[in-house]
Amino acid sequence: MAAGTDLDLKQYVRNIPDFPKPGILFRDITPLLADPIAFREVNRRLADHYRETPIDVIVAAEARGFIFAAPLAIELGVSFAPIRKPNKLPFDTHAFHYELEYGTDTLEMHIDGVSREQRVLVVDDLLATGGTVEACCQLLQKTGAHVAGCAFLIELEGLNGAARIAPHPVFSLIQYT
Repeated sequence: MAAGTDLDLKQYVRNIPDFPKPGILFRDITPLLADPIAFREVNRRLADHYRETPIDVIVAAEARGFIFAAPLAIELGVSFAPIRKPNKLPFDTHAFHYELEYGTDTLEMHIDGVSREQRVLVVDDLLATGGTVEACCQLLQKTGAHVAGCAFLIELEGLNGAARIAPHPVFSLIQYT
């Protein structure tokens, strides 16, 4: 068995109660990132899951998604395109405006980041309610790309984010109910 394959990745996630506000249990991934064996294992498991899936591009919304998306793109031999908040990208962009519980937000991607008909994997560190990933998927569909799936390190199943981004397939390495 290769080093790391028997790792319980949950052991590398620190629980921080009442952050960023009372009643929230924050899942802190910095201990995982600090351990090169655990971090490498996350990348290996994500890559192994998608090796046989036709993917042309991996995208991630800033910022923690970048941590997992970029090495995964290298491992799978595909390109990486960042999705960012407004006015963070220096070239012409596609924009998608979406509703939040208390207001609106916007995501942008370079117009040459993803091409029409490309198969795209959306990557993020955590799936909670799915609002940001849903907006990423809608931005990609607006460009004519196809969402091949959505991958996460952590999924908070009780918040039903997977249902929100259906019919796009969801894969997560760690689940909390």
